[in-house]
Amino acid sequence: MFSSIARPFGQFLMLIYGWVGNYGLALILFAFAVKVILLPFQMKSKRGMMQQARLQPKVAELQKKHGANKTKLNEEMSKMYKEEGVNPASGCLWGLLPLPIMLALFLAIREPLTMMMGVAADLLSSVPLADGNVGAIFAKLQELGFVSTVQPYYVQIDQAQFISANFSQFANLSSALRTMDFHFGILNLASQPQWNFLWTTDWSNASIWLPGFFLFLLPLLSGGAQFVSSGINRKMTPTTTPDDQGKMTQRMMMLMPLMSIYLAYITPAALGFYWTISTVFQIAQDVWLTRRFTRKLDAQDAVNNEERKKKEAEIEAKRIESERKKAEGLVVERNPNTSKRRKQKSDKQEQLGKAAEWEKKNALPDEKYEPSRVDNRRYARGRAYDPDRYTGAAESGDNASGIEASQLPESTELYDGDDDGDDYDYDYDSDYDSDSEDEDEFEDPDADDE
Repeated sequence: MFSSIARPFGQFLMLIYGWVGNYGLALILFAFAVKVILLPFQMKSKRGMMQQARLQPKVAELQKKHGANKTKLNEEMSKMYKEEGVNPASGCLWGLLPLPIMLALFLAIREPLTMMMGVAADLLSSVPLADGNVGAIFAKLQELGFVSTVQPYYVQIDQAQFISANFSQFANLSSALRTMDFHFGILNLASQPQWNFLWTTDWSNASIWLPGFFLFLLPLLSGGAQFVSSGINRKMTPTTTPDDQGKMTQRMMMLMPLMSIYLAYITPAALGFYWTISTVFQIAQDVWLTRRFTRKLDAQDAVNNEERKKKEAEIEAKRIESERKKAEGLVVERNPNTSKRRKQKSDKQEQLGKAAEWEKKNALPDEKYEPSRVDNRRYARGRAYDPDRYTGAAESGDNASGIEASQLPESTELYDGDDDGDDYDYDYDSDYDSDSEDEDEFEDPDADDE
């Protein structure tokens, strides 16, 4: 799968090599082309990193204020990033794009025959194919006495150099084959630098030790360029980070150059050469982008500060006006409360008002008046309940009970209102008992249930 990704990069490198005819110069132009293609993404990454660097003082204040409350700290930081229009991950994601390109280029450098020239893998197979024979190119190499002196991972580099030296013997085996010269000046970029070169080389012959010495220095140049790039980036984009993050950043700054040196010593010199050239281009790009975005961000900060000052001036003017009105005893108009809780309360009251208005508008016609009803219970006060039963007794002076003598039973004695001794005794208990019996007689059997 990764081979299919690496093949376009290898073919692009081969296209440049066919145009310039020099392997080292082709790598330089390839590195420049990659930087140009990735420039929009690198600009976005650089801008995000510089914006985050400018927000570090605010981040430090939030950490000092909410250091113990991690949840609140994350909420406030997210809110701040949203208000400033900054994506915290934008500075890291786009910066990782060169890594897959580096891996693809490594595979193309390691396998120039299949990845760069596009030779079929079957022609190089050392395992018998379906017809019982090995690949045609591999068989020809064996016939001519080819012996690889490098690790199996880099055998195609040796094969490519041998084929180029004896191209007439292989030209008719595949139309994809091309001659390649891996030298750049006195450097053979197909060779692998030797870390123990200083005490294993033959110093008597300059034609041997001089190219080897430059190859030995190439990984060191790669690591040094990486270290300089990190230092310039840190100097031109200063950040105020907590101790833990600062220590981690320092470790990464030391780790990347060391990793660059290590990889350059265990891979062909072409990869270390590309990494060095790419880092030099990266340094120039960082200087240019830093100056460019510094001017833009300064202008943007000036506009934001001006708007902030205007808002603060308006708030201060309102405060002074409010204090003046209070001092003069005038009614101070309250600013509309825009708090979330007050707004929710206001919305709820508005909804309740609308609901009451709707109920009033869509209310059912009035039903028959039932004095004994309480809510949905029709006989809650009894079937014979009459709220005006004793009203007449309060309004009548002669007959306080409001009951005519003809309406009383014959056995009932009434008081005639005179003091002549002719008294009428009204038995209220008997009347109350009679009414109670009537009410019990017509009691609703469902009243208790209700």
